[in-house]
Amino acid sequence: MPTPHTHQPTTLRLVLPLPPGVNNQYVSVGNRRVLSPSARSFLRNVEKHLAGLRTRGALSLATEQAFATAALGVYLVYYFETPHRRDLDGGLKITLDALSRTLGFDDRAVVDLHLSKKIDPLRPRVEVEIETIADWEFDLTYQYLGDDHGAD
Repeated sequence: MPTPHTHQPTTLRLVLPLPPGVNNQYVSVGNRRVLSPSARSFLRNVEKHLAGLRTRGALSLATEQAFATAALGVYLVYYFETPHRRDLDGGLKITLDALSRTLGFDDRAVVDLHLSKKIDPLRPRVEVEIETIADWEFDLTYQYLGDDHGAD
């Protein structure tokens, strides 16, 4: 019996600055809610970091194309300064948004997500691993009857 063909996942590991907590990501300007200066700074820092990886050849176009066309696993380890000041999930959305926007993938393609909380008072950060998942499938009893045009 032939052995099933296994695909090596495409993986990217990086360390980013700690994003602002959810309560510090937006400010009110008149009647609108807009990204805070600290949130905009985090997004710019992620863009600069990934641009540096591209320049050094540590992030290839093939990796970015693989992320744009596959189901993805995202694994985030947040290192906070103290154990109880921040919720684990408070930086999730802005981190995923920054990664998806900068790397060109749709965050709806994330089918496996792991969050961990650790403490490092001297070096707060988020360690990121993104990988393609070639063999992902939804429950076989599920039959989707709608269209895919309704984005979240």
